[in-house]
Amino acid sequence: MPIIEAMKALALAIIVTAIPPAFTLEEGLASWYGGKFQGRLTSSGEVFDTNLLTAAHKTLPFGTLVKVTNLANGRSTVVRINDRGPFVEGRIIDLSRAAAEQIEMVGTGTAWVSVEVLSFSSDRFAIQVGAYALERNAEKVRRHLEEAGFLVSLERTVLGVTRVMVRGVSEKDLETTRTALAGLGYGGHVVRPEQPEGTDRDGS
Repeated sequence: MPIIEAMKALALAIIVTAIPPAFTLEEGLASWYGGKFQGRLTSSGEVFDTNLLTAAHKTLPFGTLVKVTNLANGRSTVVRINDRGPFVEGRIIDLSRAAAEQIEMVGTGTAWVSVEVLSFSSDRFAIQVGAYALERNAEKVRRHLEEAGFLVSLERTVLGVTRVMVRGVSEKDLETTRTALAGLGYGGHVVRPEQPEGTDRDGS
């Protein structure tokens, strides 16, 4: 019986570690936009509709789902990135009016928020550049890669290993990204598709 239980535990560990978790990308100042932009084309080619839950971000791939939380009141919303911006220094994300209403920042115009990446579109890949028993070593690699301009997250597995992942890489950029990583001294990559989730999430 102990052997069977051990096998069940190992199987559960494999299942859990195979699921890519959401990760907090950044914290900073959010703003919202609407009005004169209603009906205009976004940078992704979509028509902007301030009544939909969308947002502009400077670097995240179009189609990325992110959870934005107003750190002053705990209100959150899930938006899809479909535009570029904001172009005001010091701001990290520009929300549609609908999204701004959900986190109660329409009146103030701006709010200090956290941005958590939930999923990427289906044509994106994650590249594992290393797995470390000591978390501080993984943190060191993450800082190095972020300074080089990569979108990076850490995955802490139930087995106590911390994986360093480069996220949101498009298929056309996959090989050039791997070459760039190798040039920085990170070889032996493990590549997997990002797992997009449905868009039927509710803000809380």
